[in-house]
Amino acid sequence: MASKLNVMVGGEAGQGVQSVGFLLAKAFAQGGFHVFADQDYESRIRGGHNFFRVRIGDSEVGAVQEEVDILVALNKETIDLHQRELAKGGVLIFDQAKAKEVSNGNALGMAFDEIAQEKAGNKLMANTVALGAVLGLVGYDLKVAGDILKRHFKGGDVGEANVKAAQAGYDHAVSSFRGRFDKKVNSIGKPKGMLINGNEAISMGAIAAGCTFMAAYPMTPTTSIMEFLAKYSDEYGLVVAQPEDEIAAMTMIIGAAFAGARAMTATSGSGFALMVEGLGLAGITETPIVVVMGQRAAPAVGLPTRTEQGDLQFVLTAAPGEFLRGVLAPATIEDCFWATAKAFNLAEKYQTPVILLTDQHLASSYSVVPAFDLSKVTIERGQLVWDKDIPDPRAYKRHRITPSGISPRALPGGKALVVTDADEHDEEGHLIEDAETRNNMMLKRLRKLDGMKTEINPPRVYGPPKAKNTVVGWGSTYGSLKEAVDMMRGEGADINLLHLNELWPFPAEAVSAVLDGASRSFVVENNATGQLARLIRAETGKKVTGTVLKFDGRPFSPAHIVRELKKEVA
Repeated sequence: MASKLNVMVGGEAGQGVQSVGFLLAKAFAQGGFHVFADQDYESRIRGGHNFFRVRIGDSEVGAVQEEVDILVALNKETIDLHQRELAKGGVLIFDQAKAKEVSNGNALGMAFDEIAQEKAGNKLMANTVALGAVLGLVGYDLKVAGDILKRHFKGGDVGEANVKAAQAGYDHAVSSFRGRFDKKVNSIGKPKGMLINGNEAISMGAIAAGCTFMAAYPMTPTTSIMEFLAKYSDEYGLVVAQPEDEIAAMTMIIGAAFAGARAMTATSGSGFALMVEGLGLAGITETPIVVVMGQRAAPAVGLPTRTEQGDLQFVLTAAPGEFLRGVLAPATIEDCFWATAKAFNLAEKYQTPVILLTDQHLASSYSVVPAFDLSKVTIERGQLVWDKDIPDPRAYKRHRITPSGISPRALPGGKALVVTDADEHDEEGHLIEDAETRNNMMLKRLRKLDGMKTEINPPRVYGPPKAKNTVVGWGSTYGSLKEAVDMMRGEGADINLLHLNELWPFPAEAVSAVLDGASRSFVVENNATGQLARLIRAETGKKVTGTVLKFDGRPFSPAHIVRELKKEVA
């Protein structure tokens, strides 16, 4: 029985590529496998080349793999682009009506449309025939997939027809392709958790953290966060708004947070650019908000559906002037949940914006995640005070200067008069012009950095605490880097991984301690200029030995990282 399997389904938008991939991933997850699945798609509704990769294993998998065991081609373009990625012994299942001549020696042709029409009464179910063929080829229990298909299509005639289509593809593979593929996959136990993607985990984290208001303008790759929260808004007491643009979304959440709601927005780089003035408004008025910033390839529209880590420097300094903001960059899909919950707490405790920096790869990739232990979710509202806690409402000052920089935060509508201003202001919130008050208020707000620093977790160290070579990464690269380190250690390299998922305030001492133990260090990140490498130099004074950079809009694979590091690492 195969302990690992890598399947790619390719076609054009409108052929159901994502549906096949997701349902395959779900079927394997239901059989107790660890799963990592990612999707690559163009920014168009129909046409263009799309593919969905599903990687499974009986031990943890957290990254894409370059070599494919089974390639399912719903069109000829998929064959042309990807057949060279087939592993030794791998097979190509293709639609023989769309690609009559295939040079690959282990190509298995099927009439997807014809089988779907004959067995299910609808050629649109050709993708479900392909799903069944994959399961038949590896000998997987079709009943698992059948139950998933019925739930996915909510039963009825459509669900039953899709089950018939899958059965037809399964039977064809069993009868026609016997002996053509030697990897067999059987269920290995009960599901190990939920199959979810990064955006779903962020959405769940927001709900668990008590978010009650979300405003956003749709923008890849974060749109599905708004859709998820809107879907469950009635059940969890959420208000979800789609205003006319990102500027309005930002100002709406500032208003909601000023009134006491836990509020958030979600966007990408170009949208965040429109929100920057509002971010500064939240900074000077000390209003707690959470911003999910899903990176994609830029500048401007760039590659709207591709991934990148090009906005780190942007979010660290966005908005004019100087004020505290937190920046968290979840490393895994499970991390997305916990980072979101933490972001809300940090925002309210320090009365300032917190940015959750994710990217397209993490947002839309799927993994099997253990059920979240909600008993570990804490809601910390900081210096939020109610009428009963204010002895003299007439003496209340919204921006009172305190040793920590954090002022007691009353909400408008109570006995205390709550005043704030977007101009520089005094402790009571009224605008000022004098130099002394300006200095005092700036120092008050900046003192909050000292407190937030204590709440930033040190970066993860994977492998030995000290190694001759240290590879450094942040955010969504964790799974690929972890596997790359395992591969290199398996070949005898003395190497470890330093990985950051909480970036600001920057954990300078912890980073320095690990780098001091290494002879050479290499930063790996999805951008062209080595933004983390520059941040490390700025905050620690340490210059890394080298960088491995990728900025073609595609995520790192472990094999790619190993190839690049081997040029430098002994």
